[in-house]
Amino acid sequence: MPRRVELPGASELFRPTTGQPVGVEPAAAEPGGRGSGRVRHEEKITVYVSSQELLALEQARLALRAEHGLAVDRGRIVRTAISMAVADFVERGAGSDLVRGLGES
Repeated sequence: MPRRVELPGASELFRPTTGQPVGVEPAAAEPGGRGSGRVRHEEKITVYVSSQELLALEQARLALRAEHGLAVDRGRIVRTAISMAVADFVERGAGSDLVRGLGES
């Protein structure tokens, strides 16, 4: 007798994903410049980096895993760095690392 496997329907595969998971705060409300962590993100940007910058990011990701036990993806590193830079800018303004770094480029 042939065995039939039941697969989920389109409504189950493509269900709406509105709202945030329970207990997850929005990134803007994170104290101390922490990133939004592992949540589904609704917005997207494209950032172009040099091959050296991408290599440095990947090396940082591997070092975070090997030396600190943090298995994170590059997107999470970037979101955390953005959050930290913005928090530093809000707190220190013209004396922030963001202003200094952009002034040098």
